Amino acid sequence: MSGILYLCATPIGNLEDMTFRVIRTLKEADLIAAEDTRNSIRLLNHFEIRTPMTSYHEYNKFEKGRKLVEKLLEGQNIALITDAGTPGISDPGEELVRMCCEAGITVTSLPGASACITALTISGLSTRRFAFEAFLPTDKKEREWVLEELEGEFRTIILYEAPHRLVKTLKLLLERLGNRRITVCRELTKKYETVFTTTLEEAALYYGEHEPKGECVLVVEGRSRSEAVREEQEKWEAMSIEAHMEYYTSRGMAKKEAMRMVAKDRGVQKREIYNYLER
Repeated sequence: MSGILYLCATPIGNLEDMTFRVIRTLKEADLIAAEDTRNSIRLLNHFEIRTPMTSYHEYNKFEKGRKLVEKLLEGQNIALITDAGTPGISDPGEELVRMCCEAGITVTSLPGASACITALTISGLSTRRFAFEAFLPTDKKEREWVLEELEGEFRTIILYEAPHRLVKTLKLLLERLGNRRITVCRELTKKYETVFTTTLEEAALYYGEHEPKGECVLVVEGRSRSEAVREEQEKWEAMSIEAHMEYYTSRGMAKKEAMRMVAKDRGVQKREIYNYLER
């Protein structure tokens, strides 16, 4: 019988956020796979956890992942931890979970701290629907694809950014998304936690003069639906009604249906379009 892979959430700053269940699981597991053993040993020592530990990170996730799967298939229970937060979220643990699922190994997650959710809930922006993008890609072409998607994103957007790239990213978002509301979160759950709610323009100016310390979570307002509808109507209104009708009828649409679509595009009653064309 194979073992179980436990995804154990660890604190993102405040050690008091460690759950009793995670502490117990880390003590009872046969092995702990950690993103950075030098960083994690301090956490384990604090909670007097003596379980053997091995490294599992971005640069060995395939080779080490196969070895960990072999141990799990032999019946060992393994606890996976990241430097901070929940494993598998913008993290190499995603690959190990995939390997385990393919091998029929049970995977379970022990919930706890997560920087993206913590930032979202205190941002003051809409939490009903959100898009998590983590760090913007470093590859220029891939980054352009992501930015194009974000331009039309109606959901609240969550991004991670390193302090030395923060101002550059804020200016890039301002250029592509417009001057939307943003909440910049730093040092989450720590003594000097800061939550700065402002606009992209003001944030870029502020951090251009006050260099931040520590990784930041950016929570950005999604595109306004009313604004999107208004922009769409303005696009159609710039076209004559005759040309607008031609747009649909040239595609094989019946005149009556074309009038309905023209009225919908322009936000008016169908009779208004009918009366105009009759005149």
